[in-house]
Amino acid sequence: MDAPPTVGVEEEFLLVDPRTGAPVGRNADVARTAADFGMDMQLEITRCQVETCTRVHTNTADLLRELRELRRGAAASAEKNDALLLAVAVPPTAHAQLPITGTPRYARIADRFGRLAHEQGLCGCHVHVAVPDREVALQVSNFLRPWLPLLLALTANSAIYRGDETGYASWRNILWRRWPSAGPPPHFDSVQQYDARVESMLSHGVILDRKMVYWDVRPSITFPTVEIRVSDVPATVEETALLATLVRAAVMTARRATADGADIPVIAEDTLRAAYWKAAHEGIDGEAVDPLRGGMIPVPDLLSRLVDRIEPALEELGDFGFVTDAITALLARGNGARRQLNAFRARNELSDVVGELAEATVSTCR
Repeated sequence: MDAPPTVGVEEEFLLVDPRTGAPVGRNADVARTAADFGMDMQLEITRCQVETCTRVHTNTADLLRELRELRRGAAASAEKNDALLLAVAVPPTAHAQLPITGTPRYARIADRFGRLAHEQGLCGCHVHVAVPDREVALQVSNFLRPWLPLLLALTANSAIYRGDETGYASWRNILWRRWPSAGPPPHFDSVQQYDARVESMLSHGVILDRKMVYWDVRPSITFPTVEIRVSDVPATVEETALLATLVRAAVMTARRATADGADIPVIAEDTLRAAYWKAAHEGIDGEAVDPLRGGMIPVPDLLSRLVDRIEPALEELGDFGFVTDAITALLARGNGARRQLNAFRARNELSDVVGELAEATVSTCR
């Protein structure tokens, strides 16, 4: 590997009524307004969601700058259509079934999967890192599997759902894994094995197309990248940039470990599922399952182990200081889940949660 791989980020957002906090189906209008600002905004499965996509970047400073620009533009486009943009992973207020975006593909998904599609409204963050081919993408996936629950805990931003506490930091992850192709990816020994698993899901009718391979790491269908999609959409752009930087350095570390012939541990599915549940339940404010060493460990200590493991790559990128400072700030301030709970518990008012989320979404984007 020569130059460090490039990175890009996709962020999904919820559109809500600025007075009630209820989801509103105005994504097509918001996207048209964004186009007038020169932004190419994507539509998600429900009409209450939009997605922004960064350009390809070679350094974190430029990525962070564009993330701020995109959130600022998306928030302004929402405001012009009487909507409020929230970086939140599930709708915090009560709502009925969400309206489906009117495209043929989304209509097919809604017809096949029924209420599962109409209850979607789940907003995540996807990080793309360049890789030379699908074989390398799967090697990276194998390396990342033990660390995926930690990335979920770091970004957890869905503690309040339908007007009440869920008891989880990431309720989105619990809901998301109802899809038959979602969750941690299997360990794959070859591209042929991966393709056979996908063909099996297609032939059994549990996915309609290859875009519905919703595993938390996958070779991108559209770009020459490996796509990491385990995370809730983070509350702030700084947290998104931290996530992207950690993922990018982890991909670099994975590629070098594979090139050096290092053994990549095969984590048992039940161990990984336990680590996922613990991460979704507690976020950064409890203990984590350590899939590599076994046992329980405080989340900050497991974060330190990840940073130690990828430190050479972070140093090469010039991002070690940014990552350590960002983690320190995040642990002190709290991620989106902690922000939501603090706001809700102060007065038991959902409007306080919506206000906190709206402020965090664009707090440093002005």
